Amino acid sequence: MSASYSTSHSSGHSGRPSVTVLGLGPMGRALAGAFLAAGLRTTVWNRTPGRDRDLLERGAVGAPGAAQAVAASAVTVVCVVDYDAVDAVLRQDDVTGALDGRTVVNLTADTPDRARATADWAVAHGIRYLDGAIMTPTNTIGTPDAVFLHSGPESLYHELRPVLETLGGSHTHLGEDTGRAAAYDIALLDIFWTAMAGYAHALAVARAEGITARELAPFAQGIGAILPPVFEETAADVDSGTYSGEGNPITSAASSMAHVVHVSESHGIDASVIRTAEGLARRAIGLGHGTDGFIRVAEVIGRH
Repeated sequence: MSASYSTSHSSGHSGRPSVTVLGLGPMGRALAGAFLAAGLRTTVWNRTPGRDRDLLERGAVGAPGAAQAVAASAVTVVCVVDYDAVDAVLRQDDVTGALDGRTVVNLTADTPDRARATADWAVAHGIRYLDGAIMTPTNTIGTPDAVFLHSGPESLYHELRPVLETLGGSHTHLGEDTGRAAAYDIALLDIFWTAMAGYAHALAVARAEGITARELAPFAQGIGAILPPVFEETAADVDSGTYSGEGNPITSAASSMAHVVHVSESHGIDASVIRTAEGLARRAIGLGHGTDGFIRVAEVIGRH
């Protein structure tokens, strides 16, 4: 019988479809919990013992080692801290051998190049491989709010849809290039962490001016609500190369950022983040783009 996943295939004795989860950090436990809730026979393993207790109580099967875990199911889902951890688990001879002819869905976050290299390794060892990224927190897993991105062989993605959909939310296949999901993940995390750094800086400046975080929060949410349409409008500018500055030229943006720098430093607050943003704006102005919009810096940053 083929080791590929289908809703009728099971490695267990119950006749239920089966899946193995390697890695039982918060996200791995959430994934395993969603599989259990959907009725899949779920085998779990983690390098650090003891993290499977709740899952075992809910009906998961604990494996004594990674090789036994992957041998228990046609599909293994990996969710660990990074690809170094992936390699440490999957590239052991007994685990690699047990995976021959089976499928790995790697939901570990890392870089596009690492994803492509892992896919090449998998193919060379007879392992079918789909890469992915989870774009929402643990409490969304198994709910309609979860967001998953996938890349790799399209036929394999469609074959795996039954098991992927038990995780809830939306699933998007981004293309055959295995590194594409990781590339989206990196770009989207860039938005998130840069925004969070800006918010943390804003809270420090506000506190220095006697404004509490709770007082600022509703107005910060208003600023956040401005961003989605800005993303849409500026995406068109970037793809077309127009970089329209109508209504808010980059010279105006640089001026307002200079004010933030001044107030920050007057309170002894590190202004390196906003200084970097202002520096990018000044650089674009110096290149003759003063009447363009701020998003022109995307083109400036990308120059070699």
